[in-house]
Amino acid sequence: MPPAETILEARGLTKTFGTRTAVDDVSFRIGAGETYGLLGPNGAGKTTTISMVCGLMDRDAGEVTVAGSAMGPTAFEAKRAIGLVPQDLALYPDLSGRENLAFFGRLYGLRRAELRRRIDDVLGVVQLADRAEEKTEKYSGGMKRRLNIAIGLLHQPQLLILDEPTVGVDPQSRNAILASVERLGAGGLAVLYTTHYMEEAERLCDRVGIIDAGYLIAEGTRADLVALVGAEDRVQLGVAGAVEAAAMAIGEVAGVQQATTSEGTIHLIVKEARRLLPDILARAAAARATVNRVDVAEPDLEAVFLHLTGKALRD
Repeated sequence: MPPAETILEARGLTKTFGTRTAVDDVSFRIGAGETYGLLGPNGAGKTTTISMVCGLMDRDAGEVTVAGSAMGPTAFEAKRAIGLVPQDLALYPDLSGRENLAFFGRLYGLRRAELRRRIDDVLGVVQLADRAEEKTEKYSGGMKRRLNIAIGLLHQPQLLILDEPTVGVDPQSRNAILASVERLGAGGLAVLYTTHYMEEAERLCDRVGIIDAGYLIAEGTRADLVALVGAEDRVQLGVAGAVEAAAMAIGEVAGVQQATTSEGTIHLIVKEARRLLPDILARAAAARATVNRVDVAEPDLEAVFLHLTGKALRD
C-alpha cells in the first residue's frame, strides 16, 4: 500500500532551558489514519515536544509542518489543523456538557446549524449524548476526560494530540476513551498519543517513538521495536505421551531455538511463535504426543522500553 499522507512532520526539534537540553534533535512523522505513541519516563521531553509541535513554545532549532502548513507563532492554518487535548481539564463546571461544547465551538468560529451538528457528532463519538444536558460538575472524572476530547474534535482537526487522556479515570471510561481513539484512527484522523500505560500503546499505536533524556532513542512498529532488542517468544506446551520425542521433533523446526522438557511440559524459545505454531503442533502429533495446553509469551513494549531506557514507563 502507498504511504499515508503526512499530516505531521517534525524535523530536528531542539529546546534548551538554561544549560539543560530538554529536547535534542527529535524528528518524527505521523500519517493520516495513524496513531503514533510518544512514550517516555517523566522528564523525558514529551510535554516539551508536544508544546513545540502545537506552536505553544518556541523552538531553538527544527521545523514543524502540520497538514502542509509550517508551524510558527502566527501559523493559524497549522494550528487550526490541530485538536489538542491537554492532560489538565479545560471545562466550566457550572455549564452543561452541551454548553461547554457550544462555548468552545464559538471560539473555533463555528456558528448556528454547523455548531449544533458538530456538537451532536462529537457527543456521539465520546458516548456522552445521554448526559449532555447535565452540568459537568456532576460528571465523573472519566466523563470529564471524554468531554475534553470532544472539545478537541469540534472543529474537525486533521491531527488530534492526546496527552495522557486516561489518567485517573475509571475502567469503564478508560475503555470508552480507547475505543473512541480506535474509531477516530480508523476514520482517517492522525493521532499523537502519550500515555503512562504500556497496554494502551500496545492496543492503539501503529508506531511508537521512545524518548528518553530528550533523545528519540527508538521508533517503529511494535514488531520493529521488539526485533531491535532481539527478543524471542517463549512457548510452553502441555503434553501427554511421547514428550521427549515430540521435543526432539519440534527442535528441528526452523525458528525454534531451544526445546527442553520438564514434568510433561515442553519449553520452547521461538522466533515468531504464532507463525510457527501449526508446524510445531503437527510435529508433536507426528511424534505421538497429545498437546493439551499452549501458552505463548511474546515480548512486549514494556520489555523493550525497560531494555532501552533502564526504567519502567511510569518511573
